[in-house]
Amino acid sequence: MGDYHINIFFSEEDGGCIADIPDLESCSAFGETPERALAEVEIAKQAWLEAARLEGKPIPLTTKKLSH
Repeated sequence: MGDYHINIFFSEEDGGCIADIPDLESCSAFGETPERALAEVEIAKQAWLEAARLEGKPIPLTTKKLSH
């Protein structure tokens, strides 16, 4: 299993950055900076994966992104 794709974007409504992992349903995090949002979503990813393992749920494969 490779690394999951992470989106990071600024949210006017939240007044900071949101990072999410599309392959992991509802896995996202907030940070005042893109770097902080990335650090927080890495923590959220580990918690998401651990919870899935404990509950016996399948771990999604990473979606391959093609670059041009």
